[in-house]
Amino acid sequence: MKLPNGSGAKGLCYSVLLTSQPDYWEELMNKTKSYTISKKIVYEAFLRVKTNRGSAGIDEESLKEFEMNLKDNLYKIWNRMSSGSYFPPAVKAVEIPKKTGGTRILGIPTVADRVAQMAVKMYFEPSVEPYFHEDSYGYRPNKSAHQALEITRKRCWKYNWVLEFDIKGLFDNIDHELLMKAVDKHTNIKWVKLYIERWLKAPFQTKEGVKERTSGTPQGGVISPVLANLFLHYTFDKWMAINHPSNPFARYADDAVIHCKTNDEALKLLESLKNRMNECKLELHPTKTRIVYCKDDDRRENHENIAFDFLGYTFRPRRSRNRWGKHFINFTPAISNKSKKSIRQKVRDWKLQLKAEKELTDLSNMFNSKIKGWINYYGKFYKSEMYSTLRHINKALIMWVRKKYKRLTRHKKRAEYFLGRIAKQNLNLFKHWEIGIKPTTE
Repeated sequence: MKLPNGSGAKGLCYSVLLTSQPDYWEELMNKTKSYTISKKIVYEAFLRVKTNRGSAGIDEESLKEFEMNLKDNLYKIWNRMSSGSYFPPAVKAVEIPKKTGGTRILGIPTVADRVAQMAVKMYFEPSVEPYFHEDSYGYRPNKSAHQALEITRKRCWKYNWVLEFDIKGLFDNIDHELLMKAVDKHTNIKWVKLYIERWLKAPFQTKEGVKERTSGTPQGGVISPVLANLFLHYTFDKWMAINHPSNPFARYADDAVIHCKTNDEALKLLESLKNRMNECKLELHPTKTRIVYCKDDDRRENHENIAFDFLGYTFRPRRSRNRWGKHFINFTPAISNKSKKSIRQKVRDWKLQLKAEKELTDLSNMFNSKIKGWINYYGKFYKSEMYSTLRHINKALIMWVRKKYKRLTRHKKRAEYFLGRIAKQNLNLFKHWEIGIKPTTE
C-alpha cells in the first residue's frame, strides 16, 4: 500500500502514524492482501536462518549478501507470501558422501526461500508438535540424539531383543497426497498449506538440469524435518502405539529401534512393519533392518546378530566395571567403527602437513571447536572407546610439527616429545588434550 508523500501537515500526520503505530499500519496493509502474515515473524525467521547459517542456493546469494539489502529482501518475501504470489525457486541438489559409502542428495534452498520456509515452520510447528510421540527424538525442540541413545540403552537391559530398522530413502519417497492429508488435519491456515504444497513440488536443480519431483521432501529444507516427522507420526509412531503398545521404540527421523521380549515377537513385528510401510508407500532398507540379540552376562544364548548401530554408536556386549570394581559383560553403546572412520577421514582432510605457515594457536582456532563437538557427542557413553581416534589427531599434529620445524623433519619421536611438552603447558589448546589424550613427553 502506497502512503501519500508530502511535506505538509498531512504528510507529517502519515509519517507520525507510521512510526508510532507500526501494528496499525501492518493491520491496514494486511487488509489489502490475500493472507495475513506478520512482518515480525518474517524478520524473526531471518534471524533463525542466520543463526543456522548454511550455503547459497541456485542464485549463489550468500547470507551476507542477502543481509546487505535486508529490508527490501524481507519486504519482497512478505509481500509475495501475503499476496499468494510466492513461488519457491528450484532447490540446489548437492551430493553428500555417506559414511556407509555412496552418496545422498542434499537440497539447498536459496537464502530467501529458507526465510520463507522458516516463517511457515514458525506458524505450523506449534500446531503439530504437541501431538508427536514422546519417543520421537529427531529435529524436535528439547529433544536430542543423546536422549534417544540413553532410553535405548536402558531398554536394552530390560528387553532381550531389538528390531533395528531404517526406511529406504525416506526424504525422497514421502507420498505427497498422504502428507498433505496429515497437514490438513493439523492446520486451517490456507497460506501455510499452499506454500507447503509448493515446496513439495519445487524441482531439483542438478548438474544435468532441472529435475521435477513427484514425491519426497528435500533433505536440507527448513520445513522438511517437521514434515517428515508428521508423516512418520502417522505412518509409524501412532501405528505402533495402537497396534504394538507393548513394544517401546526410539525414533530419530528415519532411523529407529524397537524392543521385543522374544525372537518370535520380533519376527512377527518385522513382518507387520513391512506391511505397514508398503501401505504408506515406503520400504524398509534391506541391509539396515535386522533382529539383534542383546547379549550380556545374564543372556548367554548364541545368535548371529549381537550388535546394532544407532545414531553413530554401536550397541554390543562390552566389558564394564560396576561400582565395587567387579568386571562384567554389559550390553551398552560406544562410538561406532563407521563414526571413527569418518572422524579419521575428516582429520586427514584438514591436511595439517600443508599448513606449516600456521601457528599452533591458528590450528586450535580452526579445528578445536570440531574436536569439542566430537567429544561432546561420541564421548557421552563409554568415552574410552574413542581415545584411539583422538590419538589420530595427535599424529596429524606431529606431521605438522615435522613440516614446520626443519630440525624435526627426520625425527618423529623428537617431534612427538616437542608437541607433548607444548600440550603439557597448554592443555586448553585442544579439547582432547584436556581429557588426557596428549602426545608423550618421554
